[in-house]
Amino acid sequence: MLNSLLSPNTQWVLLSTLILGMAAGMIGCLAYWKRQSLMSDALSHAALPGVVIAFALTGSKNLLVMILGAAASALIGAWMIQWIRTSSRIKEDTAMGMILSVFFGLGIMLLTIVNRTAGGNQSGLDNFIFGQAASMVRKDVFTMLILAAIVILVIWIGFKEWKLFLFDPDFAGGLGLNSRLMNSLYMGVLVLVIVIGIQAVGVILMAAMLIIPAVSARYWTQSFRMMVTLSAIFGGGAGFVGTLVSTIGKGWPTGPFIVVASSVLFTISLVFGAEKGLLIQALQLRSQKKEHLDAGNQAVLSPRLSERGSNQ
Repeated sequence: MLNSLLSPNTQWVLLSTLILGMAAGMIGCLAYWKRQSLMSDALSHAALPGVVIAFALTGSKNLLVMILGAAASALIGAWMIQWIRTSSRIKEDTAMGMILSVFFGLGIMLLTIVNRTAGGNQSGLDNFIFGQAASMVRKDVFTMLILAAIVILVIWIGFKEWKLFLFDPDFAGGLGLNSRLMNSLYMGVLVLVIVIGIQAVGVILMAAMLIIPAVSARYWTQSFRMMVTLSAIFGGGAGFVGTLVSTIGKGWPTGPFIVVASSVLFTISLVFGAEKGLLIQALQLRSQKKEHLDAGNQAVLSPRLSERGSNQ
């Protein structure tokens, strides 16, 4: 186990999932406040057909080519969600569920066909279902690091614009901020995080990497800046710990361990969170009940004391 952890490739993989978790946590905050948490789940499932088609066309497992295929497939899924919502009476969450199911079913069907071809069963495409970070080579790690760093820079450089776009779009429009451009940029970075993370986490569990850190951070602060920071820390920590545990065993999928690590952080935040944690709420409720009880006792005793004073 020690030799595995000291391996340079393992250390690069741990660094890549750390950065990926930070990027996913930051993007997850945008999706949380945009009320589109389900969109990340839909697009991650929609990316699977693109991965399989890219492999089928090239015949090789090139991460950059597969990322391009996944991005194209996910963007088509996003466009179809928007088209269904605007051209029919179907609500957005229903459209997301439809695209999620249809694209994932198509991806599984294509994956089955490819695995039955010559050399297809050794392609390792099954790792894109639940994730397998240990299967990445150094070139894959560098690609993931660069793209994840770009996402983090986009969020950090345009932080004020993102804040205006999410919380007061009318005021942002009055200042000349193009809402269509911001929507396109948001969708672009969301898709980018999803497609670079599906090899490590898998298409099924990628949504958890986006949603859980943001929700966990919400229990600790009311500040959007602090929430983004905490979400990045939680996401990066969960990615690092989950990958570390998955590298100990042979063939252990990375995604489930990252989700378990995120769930532990969420449970701690749910109970001990400084803003909305269950423990803090229980203590505040107990304090309020005590104050009301003391005020009630004081209200009962005051007339009696006044009456006794007048009699004397």
